[in-house]
Amino acid sequence: MSASCCEHDHDHEHLTATDTPRYRRVLWVALALNAAMFAVEIGAGFRSGSVSLLADAIDFFGDAANYGVTLAVLSMGLAWRARAAVLKGLSMVGFGLFVAGKTLWSATQGVPPEAVTMGLVGALALGVNVAVALMLYAFREGDANMRSVWLCSRNDAIGNVAVMLAALGVFGTGTAWPDLAVAAVMAALALSGGWSVLRQARGELGRADAGRAKRA
Repeated sequence: MSASCCEHDHDHEHLTATDTPRYRRVLWVALALNAAMFAVEIGAGFRSGSVSLLADAIDFFGDAANYGVTLAVLSMGLAWRARAAVLKGLSMVGFGLFVAGKTLWSATQGVPPEAVTMGLVGALALGVNVAVALMLYAFREGDANMRSVWLCSRNDAIGNVAVMLAALGVFGTGTAWPDLAVAAVMAALALSGGWSVLRQARGELGRADAGRAKRA
């Protein structure tokens, strides 16, 4: 605990303008919306047999955890925020690998999902994610911890549009391939975003270590 307090004192100049009551309120709203959409999409994904909806449901759960971790470390020093970003980056990479594996497995089954449920739930999810992304847009620049929040929101909105397009593709072709293609894209977005967050967090940890060395 003492180390944490020490880093907070010395790294105060590194705290971003996002450590404000307004930003905290935005994060709490985003957390609640993402938790609710996880419950909606996990049920819809199993009901419709859509891999992309299940992937998006897991992503909503990860984002809710993301916002919770961000709230927990928002007032801490740079090093602690960077460590939290490392965990979130790893979770994004893990999510991408899971979705990629699930997509490959589903490709061997060949059962098309239910397109109407995909489209309706995808549209609802898009509305939620666009609202969250708009709330977070003003805070998109900052440390790796803040960047991970913005990247998750951006990727979610892109993913929802893709799910809706996949629903049209499934409806038009009667095959599972549009759904699987979207799931693969969502996996790639998670892997790319996670790697970006990890790379920035590593640089911030290096700066925090250098700062401590100078003070020693």
